[in-house]
Amino acid sequence: MEVFLHTLSTGNAFTKKNKQMKKIFLMLSIVTAAFAQSVFAQKNTSPILVKYYALKDALVAGDVKIASQSSGELVKALDGADTKLVPSANKKTLVLEAKKIASGTDIEKQRQDFATLSTDVIALLKKSKLTDQPVYTQYCPMKKSSWVSSEKAIKNPYYGSMMLSCGKVTETL
Repeated sequence: MEVFLHTLSTGNAFTKKNKQMKKIFLMLSIVTAAFAQSVFAQKNTSPILVKYYALKDALVAGDVKIASQSSGELVKALDGADTKLVPSANKKTLVLEAKKIASGTDIEKQRQDFATLSTDVIALLKKSKLTDQPVYTQYCPMKKSSWVSSEKAIKNPYYGSMMLSCGKVTETL
């Protein structure tokens, strides 16, 4: 009891608790800020681009099933897009390309179709504002094809883990 009273009178217990609380508060603030930034960025990004990124990530992972699912979600996002954002002719082409990937059962064929889809998505991004965040056009010299990413870091959807970092950023949109 005397030790407890002495600790209370010197303030050591409160000082230690204060420092711990400050550390916890600081860590919580950092996590909250990072989460808010991520949510804010996604809110200002068209569902078309969000679904395209999900498809790209599935191809990077080499996952046929998730690539098909993500491409199907991209079709829905394109179908629901305003013609002011995606003109009818572009929408029709993009939907057909995304449907090919959605019905695919071979990762190599999905990747091949993704190259065509990406060319048209890049053209759309140059005409329409799908996000207020930077979009990086990336190029694979082995495939001689481009794609877009929300990150500067190269994660090649055409070769996945075989050549994950093969490529370069060619443009920021």
